[in-house]
Amino acid sequence: MPPIEIARWALLVVLTLILGYAAAIDVKERRIPNWTVLAVAGLFVGWAIAGPSVSLLGSLEAALVMFLLTVGLYLMKVVGAGDSKLVSAVALFVGIQHLPLFVLMMSLAGGAIALFMLALSPRRVLAIIQTRGQVGFGRSVPYGVAIALATVGTLVPQVTGIPLW
Repeated sequence: MPPIEIARWALLVVLTLILGYAAAIDVKERRIPNWTVLAVAGLFVGWAIAGPSVSLLGSLEAALVMFLLTVGLYLMKVVGAGDSKLVSAVALFVGIQHLPLFVLMMSLAGGAIALFMLALSPRRVLAIIQTRGQVGFGRSVPYGVAIALATVGTLVPQVTGIPLW
């Protein structure tokens, strides 16, 4: 295996471990540690050198698009600040070319997580239905998990050349 391939795999493994940790903390504490966001952004330097056909401009465009979108969602109290920062950092890896697929995968994963959380709490669902949505959901959806899953799901096919979808 050529050294560049080894570097790509190593970067993908480290990125996956960091995202896994961020997701686990998000599930447990409903926050994403800032060091994980900084580590992801720092790993992008290596990815830009060794990553498969990385366009620096496309990566920066994707990060800017996600930052502007998620800051708006944060201001409307739809997502947390950690989610906004993490998705902006991983957008560097995804790039503008794969951003629509990433957003679709992230949305589907987030929806599945929300449904799973609702299934675990049928009384809360009944209360939400009876009050026509006036009762809150309670704990927020740990979107760090959806971000991590979508990132890995978008990057693995790029590194391996084998589509997961």
